[in-house]
Amino acid sequence: MCGLVGMVGRKSVQYDLYDALSILQHRGQDAAGMVTCQGDTLNQRKGNGLVQDVFRQQHMNHLTGTMGIAHNRYPTAGTSSSAEAQPMYVNSPFGICLAHNGNLINDDKLNEDLFRADRRHINTSSDSEVLLNVFAHELQNVAGLRLSPDDIFKAVERVHERAVGAYAAVALITGYGIVGFRDPFGIRPMVFGKRETRDGIEYMITSESVVLDILGFELIDDVAPGEAIYIQSNGRLYRQQCATFTNYSPCIFEHVYFARPDSVIDGVSVYKARLKMGEKLADKILREYPNHDIDVVIPIPDTSCTAALPIAHRLGVKYREGIVKNRYVGRTFIMPEQEQRQKSVRRKLNAIDLEIRGKNVLLVDDSIIRGTTTKQVVQMARDTGAKNVYLASAAPAVRYPNVYGIDMPTANEFVANNRTEKEIAEYIGVNWLVYQDLDDLVSCAQGINERINRFDTSVFDGKYVTGGVDATYLNRIETLRNDGAKRRREADVIEFHNQI
Repeated sequence: MCGLVGMVGRKSVQYDLYDALSILQHRGQDAAGMVTCQGDTLNQRKGNGLVQDVFRQQHMNHLTGTMGIAHNRYPTAGTSSSAEAQPMYVNSPFGICLAHNGNLINDDKLNEDLFRADRRHINTSSDSEVLLNVFAHELQNVAGLRLSPDDIFKAVERVHERAVGAYAAVALITGYGIVGFRDPFGIRPMVFGKRETRDGIEYMITSESVVLDILGFELIDDVAPGEAIYIQSNGRLYRQQCATFTNYSPCIFEHVYFARPDSVIDGVSVYKARLKMGEKLADKILREYPNHDIDVVIPIPDTSCTAALPIAHRLGVKYREGIVKNRYVGRTFIMPEQEQRQKSVRRKLNAIDLEIRGKNVLLVDDSIIRGTTTKQVVQMARDTGAKNVYLASAAPAVRYPNVYGIDMPTANEFVANNRTEKEIAEYIGVNWLVYQDLDDLVSCAQGINERINRFDTSVFDGKYVTGGVDATYLNRIETLRNDGAKRRREADVIEFHNQI
């Protein structure tokens, strides 16, 4: 999960790109980067940290250009080294920068092919650099001295033939324009829009529609699975389907957790989907506990607040925000190690005694993955004097690794791994636990977009929409991406820098 944006404007675009990254900060807090283009000149700034920390005024003064791309990084592979911050650059052909959201499941094979057949060398462990070089190589094969829209679309078509996995990407081709493309399953989101100014029409491609709303752009459409959008530096827009086979299968976890509630993803309102999740979950609670003694419904902030409100309404009990979030502490789920996540929970959340003491409390969470936050919040409620603590999850139990760009690489880190719901409740410390049913979750997210064939629900049911995911692959990513492996890679990076 990362945030990305590309823009072709009539004036310098760096401040719009900065604002877009700030709006998308929830999609990645590890690193941020921006590349702008003025004529044939590229200007770049990237580094580790939040948007406000990476970009200072002196950097913004330097980032002039009428088109550019930018990226918030949330790492699922590689290291947190600033060398792996995006956008990434390759000089041939033309000079191309690329920002990527997702994960390639055949990056090892692509890396080998790039080295042996394409004569391209990958400098990092990032699959985003692999995707960049595949695109650059295919563009080099089809392009002449001048680049045409057909050249772009042929290159993207070849990327679709070679790359397997989830990828929403924006690329800047020096002196020519911005390209946005999405994998044939549409797993990770991407939209584009336009803004009319006195000087002409400006275009933006980005991860979530909320960016377009806030910056005054009109939403044109989602980038369809397999589709490519090419916006020339002169403001001319082209779009074309570049995949011979598509299967519209967006990631349902965008609606459960990642996306902002004020976004519309693939034609489905995130806010409305979460309201429906609460309604369906309340119905299940009433089926299983018709004589419940719940006094108050309290969401574990922030994502679950939308679902918790209709739950309280249908159960006929009070809704209270009895847990207060420190909004200056980052999302614990996307922190790179379990120890950091545990330390951050107590600094991030605090209970309101008035709403909890002596009451039977139903806590509502958007999902339960590692159980780190949930377990500590339950204990917090008990320490505050709750009589009984119950728990409802707006998503089903997470039991399978994610391979499409979410940091869930190893099943043995999940609280639901090899546990029944009763055992999970005992581990977390609640009197009872209710999970959303998968069919109900899917029905909440279907909305009105008839083009969607299915949702990627692989973290719940182990069914990977792209294929190509077997036990060997899952074992490999578990070895590469568990917390211990991350610590070893970080130690190697520190040792390398100390040596030089």
